[in-house]
Amino acid sequence: MRKMLAAILFFGVIALTADTTHDYRPFEQRLSKDDQVLHAVQRLTFGPRPGDLETVKKLGVKKWIELQLHPEQIPESPELESRLKPLDSLRMTTQETARAYPPRQAIRAIANGKQAPLQDPIARAAAEHLAERLKDKKSQADQAIVETVPLLTPAQIRTLRNGTPDEKKAILDGIPEERLDDTIVSLPQPLRSRLLQIATPEIRRKILLANNPQQLLNYDLNEGKFYRAIYSNRQLQEELVDFWYNHFNVFLDKGADRMMVASYERDAIRPHVLGHFRDLLDATANSPAMMFYLDNWQSVAPDQVRRPNGKKPTRGLNENYARELMELHTLGVDGGYSQQDIIEVARCFTGWTVRPAIGQFEYNDRVHDKGQKVVLGVIIPAGGGKEDAEKVLDILAKHPSTAQFISRELAVRFVADDPPPSLIGAMTKTFLSTNGDIRAVMSTMLNSKEFFSQGAFHAKVKTPFEMMVSSLRATDARIDFVYPLGQRINELGEPLYRKLEPTGYSNLNTEWVSSSALLARMNFAIALSKGTIPGLTLDLSKYQGSSEDVARRILFTDPSTQTLDAINSALAKEADPSVSSNIVIAGLVLGSPDFQRK
Repeated sequence: MRKMLAAILFFGVIALTADTTHDYRPFEQRLSKDDQVLHAVQRLTFGPRPGDLETVKKLGVKKWIELQLHPEQIPESPELESRLKPLDSLRMTTQETARAYPPRQAIRAIANGKQAPLQDPIARAAAEHLAERLKDKKSQADQAIVETVPLLTPAQIRTLRNGTPDEKKAILDGIPEERLDDTIVSLPQPLRSRLLQIATPEIRRKILLANNPQQLLNYDLNEGKFYRAIYSNRQLQEELVDFWYNHFNVFLDKGADRMMVASYERDAIRPHVLGHFRDLLDATANSPAMMFYLDNWQSVAPDQVRRPNGKKPTRGLNENYARELMELHTLGVDGGYSQQDIIEVARCFTGWTVRPAIGQFEYNDRVHDKGQKVVLGVIIPAGGGKEDAEKVLDILAKHPSTAQFISRELAVRFVADDPPPSLIGAMTKTFLSTNGDIRAVMSTMLNSKEFFSQGAFHAKVKTPFEMMVSSLRATDARIDFVYPLGQRINELGEPLYRKLEPTGYSNLNTEWVSSSALLARMNFAIALSKGTIPGLTLDLSKYQGSSEDVARRILFTDPSTQTLDAINSALAKEADPSVSSNIVIAGLVLGSPDFQRK
């Protein structure tokens, strides 16, 4: 396989390197009708599935786009609803999440008798084990905790350790319901973890809960995001949830945000992705997840700073949210604001905080700066309260720089890294004339000549998440569970919900094109085609015929000469007779520059 990787890597770097010259002439050249269909589906979904292009052709591209712009009119996939049903933490409030999946400080409280034990028996057992470690009691390693599980025979335990997947699954499925919880808790943790890939969704959740209650929060987020991208019929909506979450990024692993990210995406992002920008801005500004991530929950007026015993104050005016609000969320770095504007906005947002006990947004008037502020030349009178910050949001949402910045960000995501000024101008005009109606701005972009042009066609490189999901959609893979994909995407450089910096992940091609990135993608593609990724299976029997035929079925269009040359060269050099040609072809096509473009 190494020869196959090398065969495609060199021309892959060249083929995917973006042209940074400002030549907008290709945006004047219209695509053929067939290419318009392919372009729309590739750009507004997480990749075409077998039959998608025919469906769009039959309906008509414009009608299909209009339908995607109104996702409430599209019946959702029953398969998606079934997959999402077990992921209960995605539906919980922050307070419910903290009770069901407690952090370490809560487990300490349980261990010390200051908080009631957890109701779920598996969660309670996991908390007790963690509490023992946190109390620094000497405990045995997992392998030695239970060498013989009372509820299973020694032969069954040996099978769970060393048996085939089918043999292990038979034992798990044969455990009576009333003994299941106790059995899972009694298993050593390393053995539990090895059973994840063959367990049913119900048992898998019990295993994760037994290992560490908070582990389930990240598990549910990853599963939910992958399943929505793979199965949802409302593909453009899911693309926009991904875009806007990235735009208003919150880092999962910052303290309490671990328990607030699910509700942040569900309540602040998802309902507003095609609404008015002012509403989306307000929802994110009022989110406890955002307030905590960018430290505004600690920001107080300078005259409210406490200095106990003459020591240096621990709280004061915090400018983090104010800076990112203007630089990343609204105006853009060149949007015409100054450092003094950042200070004034930060003063307006003093008192916007979080109630620690229940993780809800709260306005605390006692620590709000009551003085007069001047933001971008607009006077905000003294004596105000929460409305000071709301006036800031009004100013920013209506500002021409915001209209242009948001329009450009959307065009970079959906059109090209260097979108033509004519398109940005038209989108900006729509933004301003509709008070920031995102659906109207999207409609202007998607019905433009620039969107359906040669300049936009295959001009974008898929992010790792898009590449992985589009691989599964294109091949119609059988998916038993997607937990291993959450681990794989870390290797590709895009751990979900874990971008530390508030910038979010870049939408520019250059962020994702390098020799190491392409090699990682190729490794994933080969592993998928060979069936070595747990939980995923491809039916390669349908990929019969010539290299060109197989490539066309996966790409939904003709492969490039470079891709065909690389595939045929790899087939000629493949020395392992156990590796069938369709595995080689499928893996190379999925890892090729042709497939990385959209």
